[in-house]
Amino acid sequence: MAAIEHHVLDRPDFDRPVKVLIVVSPYYKAIADNMVAGAKAEIEAAGATWDLIEMPGALEIPTAIGIAERMSNFDGYVALGCVIRGETTHYDTVCNDSSRALQLLGLQGVCIGNGILTVENITQAEVRADPAAQNKGGGAAAAALHLIALARKWGRSDKEVGFRPSSEYQIAGNIGSFQR
Repeated sequence: MAAIEHHVLDRPDFDRPVKVLIVVSPYYKAIADNMVAGAKAEIEAAGATWDLIEMPGALEIPTAIGIAERMSNFDGYVALGCVIRGETTHYDTVCNDSSRALQLLGLQGVCIGNGILTVENITQAEVRADPAAQNKGGGAAAAALHLIALARKWGRSDKEVGFRPSSEYQIAGNIGSFQR
């Protein structure tokens, strides 16, 4: 079978700083490390900056992104991990639920590049994760950057970048008195 050439969109340009949070599950460490390398390179090539957090597995990645979206000011997120088919239906649950949760966050306007690999074996994962081969980490970062560019084109520009300092949080009891 002949290789099919894929069209790759030009990298978006930004007139203001962009900060992306990479959320990775290093369950398969070598695979995760390659995907993170690809994502970092793509983010930096666009002139953006990144932070990185690790989660135990693919199911925790969407929850971590949801928490970060509520409690920080990142412009977008890159979800990276790898799920390899095993002998049980756990594979189907992890693949479907992590993908569905990321999609639901995206439909709420969160800019996410989904780079959670779902593969049959480690060889497939290695090829997809390798920055010199399929570079799915870089592709997920590119997707997040394109969504950020779209959100900026059509949205408000009231977000700063990075985590909010704790001095910006208020305890509900300190906001004011409740009146009926």
